[in-house]
Amino acid sequence: MNEALLRSLTPSVLGILVRRGADFAAAEDAVQDALVEAVRTWPDEQPRDPKGWLVTVAWRRFLDATRAEAARRRREDLVDEEPAPGPVPAADDTLQLYFLCAHPSLTPSSAVALTLRAVGGLTTRQIALAYLVPEATMAQRISRAKRTVSGVPFDRPGDVATVLRVLYLVFNEGYSGDVDLAAEAIRLTRQLAASIDHPEVAGLLALMLLHHARRATRTAPDGSLVPLAEQDRGRWDTGAITEGVGILQAALARDRLGEFQAQAAIAALHADAPTAEETDWVQIVEWYDELAGLTDSPVVRLNRAVAVGEADGPRAGLAELAALSDTLPRHTAVAAYLHERDGDLPTAARLYAEAAHKAPTLAERDHLTRRAARLNTGLRR
Repeated sequence: MNEALLRSLTPSVLGILVRRGADFAAAEDAVQDALVEAVRTWPDEQPRDPKGWLVTVAWRRFLDATRAEAARRRREDLVDEEPAPGPVPAADDTLQLYFLCAHPSLTPSSAVALTLRAVGGLTTRQIALAYLVPEATMAQRISRAKRTVSGVPFDRPGDVATVLRVLYLVFNEGYSGDVDLAAEAIRLTRQLAASIDHPEVAGLLALMLLHHARRATRTAPDGSLVPLAEQDRGRWDTGAITEGVGILQAALARDRLGEFQAQAAIAALHADAPTAEETDWVQIVEWYDELAGLTDSPVVRLNRAVAVGEADGPRAGLAELAALSDTLPRHTAVAAYLHERDGDLPTAARLYAEAAHKAPTLAERDHLTRRAARLNTGLRR
């Protein structure tokens, strides 16, 4: 079963049904029924025109559902409007589907789920497993999202920034269940990049590739976190790094800098350093300055404080950190690291232990606890 082919065809099949007059929710249900039928029958005999086959089956399923709701006259009328058999239009509606699924009236979690279902072609079960929620809960979330966007015009102007935020959310979910959401986000972003010529789309794709290239080295065999400076750079995916850098350079050459391009530039500088000691921290600080100007984000300024600590020494980093609110996520962990770099080990150990209690994930908590324990052991000797 060519699952990749099915996923790649899903957006255009859904777009054709919507253009024929089906509302989004009913069309999406019909397409999912057609995909199930394809999974059942294609292994025995794949059609010569897979897209045309899916359109035909999905449209028939939509009409069957329409006939069952006789009270809704508008849908009844659609029965008589079935197009004559013939070639399927070549128009690609993927971009419109991205914009529809990232509608501003949806919550981020609902937009992500709907994007994975309608554009990504994932099943409700797969999405539920990825988010570690019951399938019924995810089905309700997707159903509400579909109802929300059903009345939205299909060809409305889209907000690229919203689409990119949704894709970035998908990427940051990483991996859980049987769906690799980081890889899925890269696939969807490639699809978007093929549909629209926009430097920030390219910037996001480059950022994803550069981060994903380090994935195999981020955790040890026992599941513990491995900091960037301690990762085995020989295991980084050089093919993904080369592709990401090439995409980024082409985007930057257009002189329309955005936050994803700036983030990708920072990731590229890390990827380009043969060793942690050879990292160009001065240039990284400069890119954080650009990023801070674009976003005015306190989290960016927190990361910049770390970079300043590497470029100009830990005390310079601590001075930058002092200007930021200590309520920021990971503020205490950054303070601990900079104090350790400055040689103040008792303060660093105390702050690592404090940061462990605030850690958002179990892996991060264990990592910070081990840092504190290591320093305390050294102090007792």
